[in-house]
Amino acid sequence: MQSFWSPLVCGVLVFCIVQPDAYGQSDDDEDTQEEAVEEILVTSTRSRRSLEDLPTRVELISGEELGEKVNMKPGDIRMLLNESTGIQVQQTSATTFNSSIRIQGLDGRYTQMLRDGLPLYSGFAGGLGLLQIAPLDLQAVEVIKGSSSTLYGGGAIAGLVNLITKVPDYEPETSMLLNRTSAGGLDASAFHASRSDKVGTTLFASWNENTAYDPSDVGLSAIPQFERWTLNPRAFFYLDDSSELSIGITAVVEDRLGGNMDYIKDRPVAEPYYEDNRTKRLSSQLEYSRPLGEGTLNFRNSLGHFDRELEMADFGFAGVQKSSFSELHYALPKGAAEWITGLSLITEEFEQQDAVPGFNQDFSQYTLGAFIQNSRPLTDTVSIEAGVRVDHNDDHGTITLPRVAFLYEPTTDITVRAGGGLGYRLPSLFIEEAESVQFRNVLPLDRSSMNEEQSKGVNMDVTYRIPQSNGNLITLNSLLFYTRVDDPLELQEQGDNLEFTQPDGYVDTRGVEITVTATYGDFKLFLGYTHANVREHYAGTVSRAPLVSEHRLNNVLIYEREDDFRIGLEAYYYGPQRLSDGARGKSYWVTGVMTEKTLAENVKLFLNFENFGDTRQTRFDTIYTGSLSNPQFRDIYAPLDGFIVNGGIKVLF
Repeated sequence: MQSFWSPLVCGVLVFCIVQPDAYGQSDDDEDTQEEAVEEILVTSTRSRRSLEDLPTRVELISGEELGEKVNMKPGDIRMLLNESTGIQVQQTSATTFNSSIRIQGLDGRYTQMLRDGLPLYSGFAGGLGLLQIAPLDLQAVEVIKGSSSTLYGGGAIAGLVNLITKVPDYEPETSMLLNRTSAGGLDASAFHASRSDKVGTTLFASWNENTAYDPSDVGLSAIPQFERWTLNPRAFFYLDDSSELSIGITAVVEDRLGGNMDYIKDRPVAEPYYEDNRTKRLSSQLEYSRPLGEGTLNFRNSLGHFDRELEMADFGFAGVQKSSFSELHYALPKGAAEWITGLSLITEEFEQQDAVPGFNQDFSQYTLGAFIQNSRPLTDTVSIEAGVRVDHNDDHGTITLPRVAFLYEPTTDITVRAGGGLGYRLPSLFIEEAESVQFRNVLPLDRSSMNEEQSKGVNMDVTYRIPQSNGNLITLNSLLFYTRVDDPLELQEQGDNLEFTQPDGYVDTRGVEITVTATYGDFKLFLGYTHANVREHYAGTVSRAPLVSEHRLNNVLIYEREDDFRIGLEAYYYGPQRLSDGARGKSYWVTGVMTEKTLAENVKLFLNFENFGDTRQTRFDTIYTGSLSNPQFRDIYAPLDGFIVNGGIKVLF
């Protein structure tokens, strides 16, 4: 128990002085600052309440912070998420960079990825999702930690990440970005948005490529060779003062080749090891809203078609995943209260191509859900948000998911949030363990004979502010969390094959997050600490879960002259991690420097030095055993690409 509570005790000793002039606001008008916060509306909760008024804790990445991360990694969103407190991006492939998200230490399969509230990056596409999202068209990223299954169904056990894209305004917006890296990467992105009284449009296009890169000279690619094209046009129709229809299509085509460097560079190799991922993604997005009575009726739908071919020297795995998501919900304000009720239908189908007899992984399933949620004040200082969801899956029957959250504001300087709920995830072939072995020798999953993974979780966070007469503010935020997952799905050896099992036991995570943000003049400081104690409880024994940094630190210091120059220093600490083979990985720091110079009102140059300490797993540990022709990969727990410089230009019209 001491290891769990000691970080919280340390956290109450942390404080910072904040001057609210971060975005040019007056230090004299505290009410004006509060009103600006009120205007930040969150979409992931389906509510029209402001960020400050929500009983559910929602973390928002937007504005300058989002812009900084776009400059540092314009080709994907790994860095955008990995540098947030409580989130760890876990690399699952040593040669192709496939990655997943861990929230509060839980496996990536327990986090739901959304784009404008629509699930697009799950299943067979999950391992590549983070790598195929260029962020230039993002307006914000909303993160909810803890079970969010009441509104979003299965999969949101650890939490959800909702990528919010930009929408058109009357003043046209055009942005272009060109980036080059010392590791052979090139990124070119463009975004345009405009609207009239009746019609609006957005168009996002991106081209990203990289040559194979091996800074350690081990003969294997730390960064694979790849080329990717992305196109996302959307149309918005403003049917009257209150009704709106939006339609969009996203197309992504990529060829990603990793493995033996000589093979990638077309040099003669007798027995090359390589992984070639060829993917085609096509998805649609539709959303319609209109007034109905005293409330608003909303309908949203997405269709997905994902074609992936994974080819190796002596093995191949290919298939087509078809998915759909449809939801109809009604939001009804009733005085200070708000009701949200709705129906949803989720379908998923996977058809494997050229399956080996006995290893056919074809499946199809559907889940029909109904949910209701109510938010209301109980007193002048206490608000509640409570809801329940009932899902029916064709294999697993009916699943009931209640959830409740409280907001307590005894004064304007103290905010307390607490909540909890149940969650679940359906058994699936597409988990990190299967992805890491490229689905080789994995026996088919018998979904009908397995239980769904079920979770229960609680969390509480406290924000404490001490406003002062000169406009300064002392703040501290501490978040306590606990989540337990019963009937977890595991991949275990069964002779020469691998078989999905559900060991007798459970996995749980408990810990604390502490975040501090400070501004003083032209300086801004962000400090974050995460303690995630993840344990596996199987057959009467307890062990640490692999590939989890129990202790993490996030430190960022930025100096900025508005509309002129910005420089930032970053330092991230990762504590030792237990590996799957029983070994213990080393702790390490990753440091970086980011710079941006405004040349004119609409032109910005950026230059970044990522991981300038050249932290690489290959410098202090091995990444594989065996031969280069038949490598047996170990867990990847530290960076492989090392020190990289990237720079470019961003033009805003």
